[in-house]
Amino acid sequence: MDMTIPAGQATDPFWAATIRRWNAVCWVLFAAMAVGLAALDRPGGSKYWALGLLGFLVLCYAVVDRFPDNRVLRPHTYLLVLITVLGVFAYLRGSFGSLFMVTLPHFWMFSRTPRASLLFLGLATGSTLTGSWLRLGNSTKFFGETLVPVVIVVAVGMLIGLWVHSVVAQSHERARLIVELEQTQAELSEAHQRQGAADERERMARDIHDTLAQGFASIIVLAEAARAGLDSDPARSAQQLRSIESTARENLAEARELVGSARQQGQPAAGSVTVTLRRILDRFAEDTGLAVDADLEDIECDQPTRIALLRCTQESLANVRKHARASTVGVVLARQPYGVELEVTDDGTGFVVGESAGFGLDGMRKRLAELGGELTVTSSVGDGTRVLATIPMDAAGSAEGGVTA
Repeated sequence: MDMTIPAGQATDPFWAATIRRWNAVCWVLFAAMAVGLAALDRPGGSKYWALGLLGFLVLCYAVVDRFPDNRVLRPHTYLLVLITVLGVFAYLRGSFGSLFMVTLPHFWMFSRTPRASLLFLGLATGSTLTGSWLRLGNSTKFFGETLVPVVIVVAVGMLIGLWVHSVVAQSHERARLIVELEQTQAELSEAHQRQGAADERERMARDIHDTLAQGFASIIVLAEAARAGLDSDPARSAQQLRSIESTARENLAEARELVGSARQQGQPAAGSVTVTLRRILDRFAEDTGLAVDADLEDIECDQPTRIALLRCTQESLANVRKHARASTVGVVLARQPYGVELEVTDDGTGFVVGESAGFGLDGMRKRLAELGGELTVTSSVGDGTRVLATIPMDAAGSAEGGVTA
């Protein structure tokens, strides 16, 4: 039920249930008082005055109860009317003072703060006592039948009202904290989703760079070489065209794998990583004419580790092809006590590691970091380059006896 109650508590279940119950009690007591006045009270002007005031009070209460946002009768205006009626009732007859107890909760229901509730309650007490004093005067009956009971009722009402207000305030605070917690959880979930999407985009970019982009770069280099040697060395050009075909087929397979998300994380790879590395190195030597010195242990590992080793090898070889101007490349794949180690070296021109801003090395570092590994690059101008990738033993799967010499 909509009522003007303490701010922020309109939707509190405890407060709403209390209001509904007390509304029912109020209407029953109003009706009983009206029947009592009409049937039992003795005839006279006070009877009709009381009935009129009661009817006016009930009308005001109904308006505020049913139309809390009306612009004519505000809740505090209703309380002032109630205070006035209580004083008049106490002046007309002593038994009418019972209305004060009936309407006591109204001072808490229609005030926005405990301070306002206590203020209106004090005014109501003063109005009731004033009406009784004007009717009885400074007599023992006034003190015994009016003052003491009213003070006791007001004191109890104040204690109960403050306690209920405290309970409702705590309930509202808990509800507010729950809402804030739900909002925070929703924001955190949204942030996780955004971060997950960003991580997935970065992973896809890294995979495309390490596979498709490198393959296309190789195809371009081979195509340029084949075109240049069509007249002077047709056999070499034919071999390069076959390499272009093979590289294109491999790129197509990589693209299908990326689109289909065929990788199964954490499961054993199909075949040894060494076999795939030998095929990559043979193709590199054939395409570039460089000498490749490979020392590869036969290592079985899980799929994420296998992919990381292959991608690091492909990226390192691509950098040698594009930048190093080397004559010899060395590749070592070995098991160490702490895990798996891949080393790629060349005798090329080298570079200043701190000035490197390429996507490839950064992608290799992030790929290895996802498996708990790390990448170390050592190079200087004129002294070649050494790339060392290490992956911990548990990530490589060797803890379960998956590494064989």
